[in-house]
Amino acid sequence: MDLRAVEETTLEPGVPRLVPTGLTIELPSGYEAQVRPRSGLALRNAVTMPNAPGTVDPGYRGEIRVILLNLGREPYTIQAGDRIAQMIVARYEAVEWVECELAESQRGEGGFGSSGR
Repeated sequence: MDLRAVEETTLEPGVPRLVPTGLTIELPSGYEAQVRPRSGLALRNAVTMPNAPGTVDPGYRGEIRVILLNLGREPYTIQAGDRIAQMIVARYEAVEWVECELAESQRGEGGFGSSGR
């Protein structure tokens, strides 16, 4: 779903701002919301989310506000009603960590680029 700004906010270059959406949600246990940048806003106006994707966990009860960052050279003004981000609600599995010895693998501890040529 699209998230929209509820008030005008000017984004100065290089200064992150919290932009309110007016939306509050209560997620059931086992679900999260992921807030993601809008590709058009990034391409046309150099505005993105520095913490993408943002996570809303099921215990959160406040307003969803989106951290936006203007990577351009000029101020950019978000108008009330503008689409500023996208949000998806998804199920997740909780895990319990168990300390153990790791099995060997062909890749081992190889980092970026170690799985192909």
